[in-house]
Formats: sequence, C-alpha cells, structure tokens
Amino acid sequence: MSGADDGILVLATGGTFDKVYADALSEFRVGEPQAPGILEQARVDVAWQVEAVLAKDSLELADADRRALRARVEASGARRVIITHGTDTMAETAEALAGGDGRTIVLVGAMQPARMRETDAPFNLGFALAAVQLLVPGVYIAMNGRVFEAGRVRKDRRAGRFEATPPRG
Repeated sequence: MSGADDGILVLATGGTFDKVYADALSEFRVGEPQAPGILEQARVDVAWQVEAVLAKDSLELADADRRALRARVEASGARRVIITHGTDTMAETAEALAGGDGRTIVLVGAMQPARMRETDAPFNLGFALAAVQLLVPGVYIAMNGRVFEAGRVRKDRRAGRFEATPPRG
C-alpha cells in the first residue's frame, strides 16, 4: 500500500482462517496469514497490505488482545480495515471495536482453514473486500454472503453460520 489512506489494511489475528492441522488427530497451530495468497491469486486490483497482529485461536483472545487490536486499528491511517478472525469470538471482537471513528471495519473468518480444499475462506475474504469498500463507516462481520452490524450478530455453532440478533437496549 503506497499510503495509509490509499487502500485496504488487512489485519490477521489467526483463527481457523490461518490454521494448519498437524496430524490426523486434528491438532492444529495457527500458521502464516493466508490472506496475501488469496488476494494475489484473485488478482485483486485495489491497494492492500496484510499485517499479522496476533496468531491465536479466537477462543484464546482476551480483552487485552482486543484492546491491542483496537489500538492498532486506531494507530493506522487506514480508513478501510479487514480483520481475519476466528469465528468463535468474532462477534465479541466486533463489539469491542465498535464506537467508530469514521472507519469501515469488516471482520471475516472461515469455517474451514484456508489451506483446505473445501474452504469458505477465499469467498469470505473476497466478500469482505467488497463490503469494506461499499459499507458506510462502522464495524461489521461479513460471512458466507451476509453482512451483520457489530452488536447485532451471533454465531450459531450448531448450524455453522452467523445470524442477526435484535439490537441491545
């Protein structure tokens, strides 16, 4: 990215998106960010930059991690930010980032690691790329063809998808 406001900042936090399974027992570790390869293969023609900020399963994220992620977003000059994130606590992180400063922030994940043949990662990242360019400033989750506002979404683990919830308050 040539300048902070010229393109899209992608912050990788780990999660299923970047998981590597080490053996047949489904032991995993968080590997290198997969977003650069996906964006290059798709021949994305908008300026982008990927930065690894965490390498954790989202169930391991603590409030301190969310504060650090928020600080990284705020310290960047980027007006459009995509965050690759594990799906289990993505809604909590979206809420922690809400309260906007005029940026458009889109969290995205995958139900299967990007390294796997039958993964939703490339589609979801492409969808998030479009969403971050089209949505008004705010914090959102983009998963499997749907966009949800922070604070109005939850993961339905049984169904393996996200769903809208009524606004709080």
